[in-house]
Amino acid sequence: MARMKELYTSEVAPALMKKFQYKSVMQIPKLNKVVINVGAGDAKENAKVIDTIISELTLITGQKAVPTFARKSVANFKLREGMKIGAKVTLRGEMMYEFVDKLFNLALPRVRDFKGINANGFDGRGNYALGLKEQLIFPEIEYDKIDKIRGMDIAFVTTAQTDEEARELLTLLGAPFAK
Repeated sequence: MARMKELYTSEVAPALMKKFQYKSVMQIPKLNKVVINVGAGDAKENAKVIDTIISELTLITGQKAVPTFARKSVANFKLREGMKIGAKVTLRGEMMYEFVDKLFNLALPRVRDFKGINANGFDGRGNYALGLKEQLIFPEIEYDKIDKIRGMDIAFVTTAQTDEEARELLTLLGAPFAK
């Protein structure tokens, strides 16, 4: 599965160097990390929900997920500071490239009526975020074993300075942006 890393060094980096006319190879944008986050509002009634989310995220990414906690108490949501309300995984290195490859080539094409991912998810500083509506698109998740369909947020953190550089980097890595 080192295919994605090899793709970056053999094709992506030289193409970016040529297109943006960088003076040094250190200027070429790289993918730093990928953060996958799942929030669960129903976790305040049932603590077992977080364990299920953590196990699903661990299955999908191949790395143990950690729980996230509420920072503030919000009375309207019956939420107290310090309650477990979700889980996240930060992927770097080989695991990150493996996940990106799986996301772009296996999971996203399984989405019903898929026309590409939204190109407006950039933050102005070269990072990209996208949301998925269900975890079922990943091949590791079995439909019969899930208790509830949950979405997730995926953030791609790059060293790119502009959105244009980041978009080109993700496109060359295989991101299926909508035309």
